[in-house]
Amino acid sequence: MTSSPPAPRRRTLTRRSLLNGGLAAGGLGLAATASGCGTPFAAGVAGTQLAPGTVTFWNLFGGGDGARLQLMLDQYEQEQGGSDALQAATFAWGNPYYTKVSLATLGDKPPDVAVAHATRATNLARAGLLTEITEDVLASVGLSSTDFTPKVWESTVLDGKAYAIPLDTHPFVLFYNKTVCRDAGLLDADDELVPIQGTEQWEAALAAAKEVTGAYGASVATVSETATPWRFFQTLYSQRNGSTPFLSDGGTELTFDEALVADTLAYLQGLTGSGLMPQATDYAGSQTLMFTGQSAFYLQGEWEITTAQSVEGLEFGMVPVPTLFDQPACQADSHAFVLPTMERSPDQLERAMGFVKSMLDQSLAWAEGGHVPAYLPALRSPEYAAMEPQSDYAEAADYAVYDAPAWYSGSGSNFENIVGAQIGLVMQGIASPEEAIASMRSQLGTYARTADPLS
Repeated sequence: MTSSPPAPRRRTLTRRSLLNGGLAAGGLGLAATASGCGTPFAAGVAGTQLAPGTVTFWNLFGGGDGARLQLMLDQYEQEQGGSDALQAATFAWGNPYYTKVSLATLGDKPPDVAVAHATRATNLARAGLLTEITEDVLASVGLSSTDFTPKVWESTVLDGKAYAIPLDTHPFVLFYNKTVCRDAGLLDADDELVPIQGTEQWEAALAAAKEVTGAYGASVATVSETATPWRFFQTLYSQRNGSTPFLSDGGTELTFDEALVADTLAYLQGLTGSGLMPQATDYAGSQTLMFTGQSAFYLQGEWEITTAQSVEGLEFGMVPVPTLFDQPACQADSHAFVLPTMERSPDQLERAMGFVKSMLDQSLAWAEGGHVPAYLPALRSPEYAAMEPQSDYAEAADYAVYDAPAWYSGSGSNFENIVGAQIGLVMQGIASPEEAIASMRSQLGTYARTADPLS
């Protein structure tokens, strides 16, 4: 296996640079170093000898998430009395990571604990690659399923059984430039964004902001990017009465409401075609427009709080995406801990769950990076309530919409790549809604007719 060069242990990367970085041949390349060891490979990856009692942990976090995770791992090591307690490795985000976890589990060489998106964990569980998280397993470290946000916990359940322990919800949210919004008359007496409800108020706010910026009202990535167009579309589509899941029956059926999809796509195309939003801008460009005052609003996952905080002189806030249609909804996913299938002794299970509990106990450190805690003691704490702007959009976790389950769906999946690319073309004015839908049906149909390769 050819691997990409290891990064220094505390190297700071942008999230997007990790996503766009080169992957190794076969899609299984190692993207970062192991924690707590002097070599670039974690035990269990290169077959190095582990000290007795060491917990092995795999994840896919880069950028600000990766830096915060490292601090949390350091805390765990201190709790356990040294670096021999943990071997952690970070891999390339998306399909390469999930392939790595799958193959390692099938080959009886999985880590003790791994991170998975909730939308991908159910795929692993369906393939028999995850250990069930029972109430007894949770109780072994003083946890219960009732300790987690109900909406998030439900996302870990397959056929009545839970297979993951959620760490957070990471919703699609609205960033706003306070300086621009103030000049546009969009802030209240407390210097917070006046609530926006419905398409008329949204378009009026964008128009007022455009008058101030001389460029745009809002920005969102539409080119060289597939996940963001999907997230924006899925947020608005899910706000509409009568919307149905894109996929059903494990992805074997395409069940989206074609009329509502077409109408939602037409609405998005109208926003960019009118000049209220740019037709063609990439991930970095979309945030730069808001950061530099060329747009008032910027739509993206809350994890970009770290990037916004690094911009000198930028006054910004964050709120849930406004309800433009019938009901509040936002596209989201959750990071969760999973226990890959393996023969575990009671001591091994206790150590693995002790590691997970340590991470949950550090949920407020994780929340600094924007993610909404799934662990209720953290979510309901005075410390989190005082955390701004993080607590200003926490309610979005209550109406999060997760991607429909299928072996080819979820964060960083072929589904998001296919559908997101077509939405991007519509927003760029290159494709009509009808052309995009036809392409989606054609491409997704191939996957819907293909059996789960892990089943």
